[in-house]
Amino acid sequence: MTDDHSTKLVLGPVLFHWPAEQMSDFYARIADEGEIDIVHLGEIVCSKRAPFFDPLLPDLIERLQRGGKQVVLASRALVMSERETKMTAAQIDGAEDTGFMVEANDLGAVRRLAGRPHVIGPFVNVYNEGTLAYLARQGAVRVCLPPELPGTGITALAKATTVPLEVLVFGRMPLAISARCFHARAHGLHKDSCRYACGADPDGRTVSTLDGEAFLAINGTQTLSQTCLNLAGEIPGLRAAGIRHFRLSPQNLDMVAVARIFRAVAGQRLDPAAACGQLAALAGDLRFSNGFIHGREGRSLVSARFAPPDAA
Repeated sequence: MTDDHSTKLVLGPVLFHWPAEQMSDFYARIADEGEIDIVHLGEIVCSKRAPFFDPLLPDLIERLQRGGKQVVLASRALVMSERETKMTAAQIDGAEDTGFMVEANDLGAVRRLAGRPHVIGPFVNVYNEGTLAYLARQGAVRVCLPPELPGTGITALAKATTVPLEVLVFGRMPLAISARCFHARAHGLHKDSCRYACGADPDGRTVSTLDGEAFLAINGTQTLSQTCLNLAGEIPGLRAAGIRHFRLSPQNLDMVAVARIFRAVAGQRLDPAAACGQLAALAGDLRFSNGFIHGREGRSLVSARFAPPDAA
């Protein structure tokens, strides 16, 4: 069967502190080889990292657009200071001047973007129809749902709106973000003198329980799932529920190959079970999970496939 051209693959912003050369090489490959429709760009975790990433933006945007990708600028997920408030305001106003869409990842950005077309990122909690309707009235033209929503909730929201909904289908799940830098603390440092310790862990740093079991991952001020979300097997069910936008969150692996696999599954050219096998070969030590969509703990891996209630 041929691809359904209404299906869109979205690449979320890089959450990790990668070196500038790695970041440039990564987006060059995405531009030239990645079967991605929309790319979200921006340092959304820590404003201290922004001076390393922001100078790259003009060249990255030009390269991605030349490669046929739509570029969306992602705003910070936690704005804590007057300086960060001004940075967010400048980003939003600058995007309007240049015609770029902005992804709002906190309610301050949602308020500033009111009345302008924008995207809602997964850091804004959208758990019910009322919230979704409010965001649509504010100007949201696409909403990426939080990764912890069960499939029944995704189905209900998709039925309740005409705004395109997006689901995270690959990558470590963003769970929380804090004013405190966990990476700095782990190295015996203060946040203000962190020495960019997060850069030593390009996929995040594993946090273990007292019993030595890998539990979570930290990324500077951010808490992530220790497991890597993989919903390749759930794509048919999500499509049946009305979802057409699927987000891949960058990991320190071959994301071009990951995108190719998800594109093939979405186009019904690759069996989901075979796709999961191919992704496992790419993922190395990353362990997969899909529990949330099945209404289970997020770190679990369920073999059953999600199907919306009407299709069950």
